[in-house]
Amino acid sequence: MKMIKGAGIRVGVPAAVAAIAVLVAGCGTQRAGEVAGGGGPARTAAAAPSTPLDPPCPGETPTPTPTRTSTGSAPNPALGDHYAENNGFKVPLPLHGQHRCDGLAAAARIKSALEPLRQRGDFTPESSRNALTALGYAAAKVQVYQNGSTGISFLVDASPLCLEGRMDTAVTKAEPFGGYPDHTGCDVPRGGH
Repeated sequence: MKMIKGAGIRVGVPAAVAAIAVLVAGCGTQRAGEVAGGGGPARTAAAAPSTPLDPPCPGETPTPTPTRTSTGSAPNPALGDHYAENNGFKVPLPLHGQHRCDGLAAAARIKSALEPLRQRGDFTPESSRNALTALGYAAAKVQVYQNGSTGISFLVDASPLCLEGRMDTAVTKAEPFGGYPDHTGCDVPRGGH
């Protein structure tokens, strides 16, 4: 340490004493169990509302239904912590309120239209497209793809409502969703932020 001439005081000693005083006194007024800036005990999370976010739609049971989460592949933890953040633009938006009820009704109509084809074993894109356009969807807004010899997948853009699904020898499925956060239309966006 350096000595200041004439004062006989070491420069390092007052700084060390000041640091110890701050540590002993504490840097702020927050105590264990308090939320910073709250001035009181830590608050617990608010209780979940007793009524569901979306009331049941006509013909639906009041039990919550799983929401559509993604059309892409599942996140791979080995890819790093930012996978979900970097691919969030691919996560479809859920439907709420009347849009949700409209979506569930449209999905039921699509399943009813495609089920006879499934039972007959008719898995051609043309037959499926014809069944979907017969429901009133514009041909330009209906995409149907062949999945092997016994299956099809489809996407209907009835903006603001989107319907996606598949049909194969075992099942006919249709799921409604509300598009994507950074993209217009119902197809999965190809580029992100």
